[in-house]
Amino acid sequence: MEQLSNPDIYLQWLEQAIAWISANVLLVPILIQIAACLLATIPAFLLRGRLASLLARLQNWKPLLPYAGFRRFALVLPSLAFPLIFVIAIWLLDAIAIQAGYRHNIIRLVASLLNAWIVIRLAAAIVNDPVWSRTIATVAWTLAALNIVGWLEPSIAILDGHAIEFGEFRISIYGIIKAVLSLAVLLWVASFASRLFEQRIRKVHHLTPSVQVLMAKLLKLVLLSIAVLFALSTMGVDLTALAVFGGAVGVGIGFGLQRIFANLISGVILLLDRSIKPGDVIAIGDTFGWIQSLGARYTAVRTRDGTEFLIPNEDLITNQVENWSHSDVKLRLKVPVGISYNCDPHLAIRLCNEAAAKCARVQDNPGPNTLMRGFGDNSVDLEIRFWINDPQNGRGNIISEVLLNVWDAFIEHNIEIPFPQRDLHLRSSDEPIRVEMTQSPSSKRS
Repeated sequence: MEQLSNPDIYLQWLEQAIAWISANVLLVPILIQIAACLLATIPAFLLRGRLASLLARLQNWKPLLPYAGFRRFALVLPSLAFPLIFVIAIWLLDAIAIQAGYRHNIIRLVASLLNAWIVIRLAAAIVNDPVWSRTIATVAWTLAALNIVGWLEPSIAILDGHAIEFGEFRISIYGIIKAVLSLAVLLWVASFASRLFEQRIRKVHHLTPSVQVLMAKLLKLVLLSIAVLFALSTMGVDLTALAVFGGAVGVGIGFGLQRIFANLISGVILLLDRSIKPGDVIAIGDTFGWIQSLGARYTAVRTRDGTEFLIPNEDLITNQVENWSHSDVKLRLKVPVGISYNCDPHLAIRLCNEAAAKCARVQDNPGPNTLMRGFGDNSVDLEIRFWINDPQNGRGNIISEVLLNVWDAFIEHNIEIPFPQRDLHLRSSDEPIRVEMTQSPSSKRS
């Protein structure tokens, strides 16, 4: 405590700091590098406005607007105009210093800090997951710190020195880390590119929905496969050796997962022959609805009550499927109606046609047609037939609307809809029919 209260100790510390700065900072090579970095801010300051306006145009690029990650990326880019130009100028100065043989430790320090800061800003904008965002920030600052203190290349050499060799194949810790990072980045790029191409493919209207889905799935598979192969190549894996290994593994997987592969192949067949496509109204077994999407393993069918069934593709190939909109979306519905024998069937037929024609979904060409189907036990059996061109909107609701119109028309014109009835015929005989009425004991007491 006495030393802290002594003002001489502070003077001594100040003298030591000045001496360290004079010996390590106030040197001609260091001052030249600092001056060069300060001069690099001039073009960055002058060009930042023009670059920011160019980067701001990406915010209105329609093909990428549906992706939330890109929107966040485009919004943060204009604010990075100054550091982007600054870091480019710094790296140019670093290259010049290396070629001229001058010291460039301060320039490399500034470049490393700028790189880490830009990467963290972009990662925070693109990656919405906080865990991944913190991971990327940690990796970026760690690499920057190792580069600043000069430990980056020795650390890489140490990690690359710990390796396991299998003949000519060598696996090191550094190779695994590089492969994992490369795979993560390439998979993200492949996934983003596949979504982008899928959006573009869906806008090509002359392609059928089945072909659009098939092209999108195949493109995604190709991009992901390329990403995996590039990641393996970064580890030094000989890709030609994977051919024999892949063939052996493929045979084993084919036997063990034959049902899964059957669904995959069935999905490709469904997309190629275009027997079903998104939006079709189908009935398979007890399931009736319209196709929401065609997946690699299953087809999603949504019913009118909101339930979504995931039907394996193999079932759609091997079982009988009713496709109400395969080649034509027009669909004829039949609604049975019964009238009393005391009513005029000609009038009833005209009223049924008029009632069906009042519905907006019923087609005018061909228009509704009501036929007499027969003489039933209790009624004269009629059948209303009409066409619709939107089966995906359901059939129960349009049938209900037609029947309500028929009900109103029958009530207005006194057309009777009979109840079930039976006629009892008694054979005549010589003996009279005896009718007896009895009273219960409870009614006697009352």
